[in-house]
Order: sequence, then structure tokens, then C-alpha cells
Amino acid sequence: MTATVGLLFLVFFCLLAIGVPVLASIGLGVIANSLMGGVVSLAYIVRNMVQALDSFTVLAVPLFILAGEIMGQGGISKKLFNFANACMGRFTGGVPMATVLTCMLFGAISGSGQATFAAVGSIMIPAMEEQGYDKTFVTGVTAASGGLGVLIPPSLPMVMFAITVGTVSIDSMLTAGIIPGVLCGTALMIYCYIYCKRHPVKIHCQQETMGIFESIKDGFWALMTPVVILGGIYSGLFTATEAAAVACVYALIVSLFIYRTVTIKQLPGILLRAAGLNAPILIIVAAATVLGRALAIQNVPEALAAAILSITNSKWMIMLLLNILLLVVGMLMETLSAITILAPILMPVAMGVGVDPIHFGVIMVANLAIGFITPPVGTNLYTAASITGIPVKNLCKAIIGPVIALLIAQLFLVLIPQLSTFLPGLL
Repeated sequence: MTATVGLLFLVFFCLLAIGVPVLASIGLGVIANSLMGGVVSLAYIVRNMVQALDSFTVLAVPLFILAGEIMGQGGISKKLFNFANACMGRFTGGVPMATVLTCMLFGAISGSGQATFAAVGSIMIPAMEEQGYDKTFVTGVTAASGGLGVLIPPSLPMVMFAITVGTVSIDSMLTAGIIPGVLCGTALMIYCYIYCKRHPVKIHCQQETMGIFESIKDGFWALMTPVVILGGIYSGLFTATEAAAVACVYALIVSLFIYRTVTIKQLPGILLRAAGLNAPILIIVAAATVLGRALAIQNVPEALAAAILSITNSKWMIMLLLNILLLVVGMLMETLSAITILAPILMPVAMGVGVDPIHFGVIMVANLAIGFITPPVGTNLYTAASITGIPVKNLCKAIIGPVIALLIAQLFLVLIPQLSTFLPGLL
């Protein structure tokens, strides 16, 4: 059995190393395990891939992506920025800080790091450059801020973590991301303030800033979106999956009839783009679920936990190793894939040294969020390069400061579990 598991990982990592897509790498690894005498058959693989997606809970993922796509197309991010700029614009580095806050607000709608950066970055990066801010700096900050969408509820990675491990509720994981998301956003704002203090900006083109009350009035329905979604979940009015459906309906009503920024003719294109985002995610989730079940049947998570705990039983040493591992994985793998593959494997290790499952889930997602801006995978990094035309090597220098800020926030999250567990405890 040890040999067949070793073959599975050998095939998986070798295929990843030569550039084979994650889906094919997972599938071929599990098939090789099956053909060489593993405990799962080919029929089991196919049956469980179907069962993994035949789930009411998993339905939350495509629905939240669709809601974010509708809101992004509807120009909601601009109204959110007007509010954020009214709050932060008067401070040193206020516009970049407002962009960070906008990403936090949009993340509370889309739940996706890529969607958050695409919606906010395409509008705010050119606007900040026009005002005189260094283009590379604002691009790096905005790309890093886009990753906050995976921490702040309704976070898709948090949903996927709860689904994958099965021992914590989705509501608890979503609630757990609020304080860490605010902490990471605050860390990026502090970085913006320090950078702009050291590199003063002479505003070339001062944009008219709305007052706070005026911005609330103008963007009321946009600002109500996270209130409707999260308020319904936390009040028990509907489940996370039902909240995703409500978010889609609310997004359509606001974009079609209130702001009128989307027309009926645009809906097929929006649905097509959402389907294009959903298809690769869901099929990877199906394959990764089979991989997780195959490893669980062969007692791999328990064996790995026992092996690590036999080396050291120091909680902080193990937490250090897990954080380093997750940071590296975040550089190499897409977030949802990493969670569905690694969460069942690493959870027993963390629990073996007394780490709360919710705390570990937050740490895992926060580490992987940094991967949005770190090569070689760094989806937000490459999206930023395509939007701005800045070479990736130049952006790699620009993200050093934001990465340090996020790592400092991550240190607080590791050392203070209550930052993750306090709000879920209130539920």
C-alpha cells in the first residue's frame, strides 16, 4: 500500500513539474494508484467524481461566482470605491488605501480573489496612475488586495475548506474570516500609508470626492449586498448555498433595474463568462475529492500526522512547518485545488498538536491567499501584468512590500487563535 501511495504522489508531482494541468495530474495519479493495486477501482473514481459535484453545498461555489460576475459587469466596484474614497481619501496614501478597502467590500460580494482584482483593478489602477501615483506601486497593492476576497465572507475557499474537511460548518468558516480579512486589509493600508509618506505624491489630477453621506446614498444598494448575503446567513434565514442564490437574484435586480448598468442582451455573455470560470474549478474539485477519499481510505492523513508528530510534538515548530509548506504550495497551485487536496491530509497534523480546526482553516486560506501575487502561479500577478502592461519581473519587486505586510498579519493570526475563533464562538 505504501508503494502505491508513493506512486500516486510521484506521478502527480512529476506531471505538475512538466506543466501538465492540475486536473490531469490528479486524475492520472489516482488512476496509476488504482492500476498498481491501490484500494480504489476505476469505477470508484468515476462514481465519486459525480457524487462530489452532486451536492447542494457545492452549489454555493458556482452561484457566488455568478453573483460576482454580475456585480462586476454592473459597475458595482466603482460605487464601492466612491464610498471607500470618501472614508479614506483625506489621509496620506488615501486613494491606494481606499482601493484596499474597495477590494475588501467587493470581496464581501464575490468571494473570489481573481474576480475582486479584475473588477477593482481595471478601474482603479488607471485612475491612480492618472492622479500621479507610481503605476508599479499601485498595481502591486491592488493585486495583493484582490487576494483579500478569499478571506472575507462569502469566501469560496472557506466554503470549500468546510466542505472538504466535513468537521466544521460553512457558517463558522465564513464568520471566522471576518477579523482576519480586516486585519490583512489593515496591514496593506498601513503599508500604503508608510510608502506614500516616504514617497510623497503630487496629485496631477484631483478627482472630485463625494462626501460620506453622499457616497452612501449613491451606492446604497451596492453597500447593501454584503449585508443581505451575510445577514441572511448569520441570522439563520438561509444557508450559504441559498445565500448564493439570493446574491444572484439581488445582483440581477440591482444591475438591471436600479442602476441599469446591465441590459438583458448582456446576460448571455455574463452567464458564459461565469460558466467559463466555474467549469475548471468544479472539475478540479471533483478530481481532488476523489484523491482525498483515496488517500483517506489508505490512511495517508493519519500516517503523515503520526510521522510528523514522531519527529517533534512542539506545536509551534509544527505550525511553522505547516505555514512554510502552505506558502510554497500557494506559489505552485490554485487555491481551491490546494485546499481540496491538502486540507484532509494536514488537518490531522494540526489537530494532533491541539490546533482548532477553524483556526487551521483560516491559517490555510490566509497562506494560500498570498499565492495570488507570488510566482510562478500568482494569478493576480499575471492578470495585473496583462491589464497594465508592466513586465512581471517589475511587478515581482512591487509585491515585496505587500507580501511582507501580509506575512506580519499572518504571524498575528498564527499566534492569536482568538482572531479566528472569537466570532464563530459567538454563533
